[in-house]
Amino acid sequence: MQPLAETLRPKTLKDFVGQDHLVGKSGIITKLLDIQTKNFPSLILWGPPGCGKTTLARIIANSIKKPFFELSAVNTSSKMINEIVEKEDSPIIFIDEIHRFNKSQQSRLLPYVENGKILFIGATTENPSFEVIAPLLSRTRVLLFKNLDNEELKKIIKKALKHLKVKIKNDAENFLIDSASGDARIIINVLEIAKSLSRKPTLKIKDIEEALQKKQLAFDKHGDNFYDTISAFIKSLRASDVNAAIYYLARMVEAGQDPLYIARRMVVFASEDIGMAQPTALVVANDVFRACETIGYPECQENLAHGVVYLATAKKDRSSYNAYMEALSDVRKLGNLPIPLKIRNPVTKLMGEIGYGKNYKKYDVESYLPERLKGKKYYNKQ
Repeated sequence: MQPLAETLRPKTLKDFVGQDHLVGKSGIITKLLDIQTKNFPSLILWGPPGCGKTTLARIIANSIKKPFFELSAVNTSSKMINEIVEKEDSPIIFIDEIHRFNKSQQSRLLPYVENGKILFIGATTENPSFEVIAPLLSRTRVLLFKNLDNEELKKIIKKALKHLKVKIKNDAENFLIDSASGDARIIINVLEIAKSLSRKPTLKIKDIEEALQKKQLAFDKHGDNFYDTISAFIKSLRASDVNAAIYYLARMVEAGQDPLYIARRMVVFASEDIGMAQPTALVVANDVFRACETIGYPECQENLAHGVVYLATAKKDRSSYNAYMEALSDVRKLGNLPIPLKIRNPVTKLMGEIGYGKNYKKYDVESYLPERLKGKKYYNKQ
């Protein structure tokens, strides 16, 4: 049986809810489809989950009447794309979660996008400035999607309730909207589950609460609480609990978390929490990041595990991080204090005459801090 979210998915711009800046009367997509341009641009659709990225890609494909191939970066290879290009004439290739393609995989799309053999549409929840290679970005138009607002979500609820032939209490509707965080897919899935659990003509808050819990269980494998898991991961590294760190890494990998995000956090951790206790930690963390960038899933999970064990078992020293944060606090509080004349560079004769660089000697053991901070110590080696 087809999920309700798929059944209710809009087929035309007229039925599309939200993103008025893109699909409204003066929106770029509306204009492009109105003129039926033969040179429809390749796109990157950037925005939160459940805001209509996949739906809009399908509507575009249907409107310009080109073969449409919907793929996910998680399980798509370059070979699959090559096979599509060989068999089809000017297809639209839509790749969901394009940020999960590594640089090499993204690079292989470039010739097809550049010579017009495909119309490429990528969807991502991550900032494409960081996750999409510059050459591909320069050949596409990035469209920013917004979270659906409450009124837009109410339209979707109304449509779902009509299909399900149920009603909903006002307080239950408000609770559902608050819980959905702008995600239309959550709204529809929860209503579908609530209807099957309740079997009553009107849904109440308790029905929505129960459906939300069931949904979390049903999608647990790919829906781990992102912030709680990454927090547990970092705290386990900090506590040198290697077993817990490996466990939380495995949870994130199994949930499909972007390996580059995990690796970036490890690079930050290497300087912030290990620092001078084991300076090579930063080298290892950077190498793990590069390995993830080059190799991608599934093999890079081994690189992540290697790095996690190294970071978790390393000695910890936050002295350099604490020193910088204290110095930053003084900069923000005191502003640009005058730099001592002795360590200013006398690049002109006048500067030398007024004392720039006067009596400066290399390797002098003294404080070069501004006068107001003389004697202050930021760095205290642990």
